[in-house]
Amino acid sequence: TYKFLNVLDYLKLRLTGRFVATYDSILTSWVTDNRDPDAIHYDRGLVRTCGIDGEKLPEIVPCTTTLGTLQPEVAARLNLPESVRVIAGAIDNTAAAIGAGTIEDFLPHLYIGTSSWMAAHVPYKKTNIVSALASVPCALPKRYLLTALQSTAGGNLIFLRDKILYNKDELLQEAHVPDIFKFLDQMAARVPAGANGVFYTPWIWGERAPVEDKNLRAGLFNLALHNNREDIIRAFMEGIAFNTYWLLQPMEKFIGRKVNRVHIVGGGAQSDVWCQIFADVMNVEIKQMSDPIYANARGAAWIGAVGLGEIAFEDIPQIALFKQIYQPNPQNVKLYQDRFKIFTQIYTQMKGIYRQLNNK
Repeated sequence: TYKFLNVLDYLKLRLTGRFVATYDSILTSWVTDNRDPDAIHYDRGLVRTCGIDGEKLPEIVPCTTTLGTLQPEVAARLNLPESVRVIAGAIDNTAAAIGAGTIEDFLPHLYIGTSSWMAAHVPYKKTNIVSALASVPCALPKRYLLTALQSTAGGNLIFLRDKILYNKDELLQEAHVPDIFKFLDQMAARVPAGANGVFYTPWIWGERAPVEDKNLRAGLFNLALHNNREDIIRAFMEGIAFNTYWLLQPMEKFIGRKVNRVHIVGGGAQSDVWCQIFADVMNVEIKQMSDPIYANARGAAWIGAVGLGEIAFEDIPQIALFKQIYQPNPQNVKLYQDRFKIFTQIYTQMKGIYRQLNNK
């Protein structure tokens, strides 16, 4: 092996011929000194501990660095001029934080995809081991990105679609499984807040934050004969929102202030019903970005534009577009606050059982 590269950094190699990593892409190699956000470098002791010759690690550069122009064979293959400049770019979490328009300090974005995360730029490096929160290198100068990952969010709805509603077995009548998420929205909207008493815990493959527990599993609670699958769909959405609210509390402690506004992006953010549920459960203003599913790509483009000198990071809040703003419904907030206590009580009472069942 000549060099070890992350996937993102391998693409940069193919485009420009340079072996480089960005401040954020090198992070999970665990070999850097991150105490100065603008001068991240290899730590000799960590490099020795990793067991890889330091000469096999790439040069580290900021996300906005111009790496050069396209190699001739690449330009020909892509039908682009060789003069096209290549900017270093960023990993998904870093790009989404820019694409969500959350440039100012302590303003979080919530990404709802197969998994989910909450993140906010902060002016300091800090780690909370108990809640699995940390601020890590990012694209903004003199800043870190507080990042909190949860294992499964929208993946629960994919599970519901593929394994429960449209599992490929004898009961499946449709020749082609439709894209049913818009219908799930319609069905969930018909159910009152609280899902007619049904609870869902979305730990379908363990959890990472605010508790790190690989043994946790998902569960439906309080089902009765009067419940139907509309209630279950609504409970899935509410359970993921409860889990996110559970994460918000240690985040507020981490940043030392109350969060009143969250930008929402990712595939799940396309659901108007879900956005309102998040607003009500978390008791915050939810700002739904326009085309939220493209937040990562948009962030990558804006990082590139900063690197080219076309815009400054400070311009991004003015050019970020939003589809809708959701305010908490006070009546639903009160109901969800009571239900959230039960949600966390389920975790407390079930974690030991899950450990017995799944600690293999």
